[in-house]
Amino acid sequence: MKKALIFQGGWDGHEPQLTSKRFAGMLEKNDYEVEIFDTLECLRDLDKLMDLDLIVACWTGGQIDGELTRNVCKAVGYGVGLAGCHGGMCDSFRNDTEWQFMTGGQWVSHPGGDGVEYTVNIRRGSSPLIEGLEDFQVKSEHYYLHVDPAIEVLATTRFPLVNYYHASNKVIDMPVIWTKYWGCGRVFYNSLGHHDDVFVNSPNAAILMERGMLWAGEGKAYAKANGLSGDKYQNNAKMY
Repeated sequence: MKKALIFQGGWDGHEPQLTSKRFAGMLEKNDYEVEIFDTLECLRDLDKLMDLDLIVACWTGGQIDGELTRNVCKAVGYGVGLAGCHGGMCDSFRNDTEWQFMTGGQWVSHPGGDGVEYTVNIRRGSSPLIEGLEDFQVKSEHYYLHVDPAIEVLATTRFPLVNYYHASNKVIDMPVIWTKYWGCGRVFYNSLGHHDDVFVNSPNAAILMERGMLWAGEGKAYAKANGLSGDKYQNNAKMY
């Protein structure tokens, strides 16, 4: 049985308890043993993290001890998957650039606030994770992010829809869902999920979240089966 750890907390407006419960249910029906913690101290035990298959972040805002970031970075680098949604992963610790480097992006704005109606465009052929899915509508926050050019984009949405200073620039397609690698580990992010009901009102958002978590959780087994190790990526140079 695979093992997953979910850490929940931070700003309550993103309903971390509800999304954590939903994600735990998705994993448990796929034969995962899931532990949920409401403290970042669960990231203190590196040996425990290294024994996991998947870490799910549901923590908006706040600050994190650098040691805890390094622990997660190392665990993921050695094959443990990392997944999350909305501000729970890519607006977790704004001052921690290592966290942003690993996750692949950082939220900067949601022009128009909550309740913006927009289309999520599936980037067909980009990944097995989007097989059989069509473009879908969402009514929620429209996330504008600064993103890592190394990400593999699975779905996008178009900006601008709401008038603001950014509207003086060209029309762009903003990544909504992506994957990337961090050493031997797989990282999955879904910018949807301002409130838990997004996963009810837009079923494709839930399907993608489940598929993405399961994909990220396979990285450790893949690395082991193919003789891969995070040792390859170790470097003592100053990175931050």
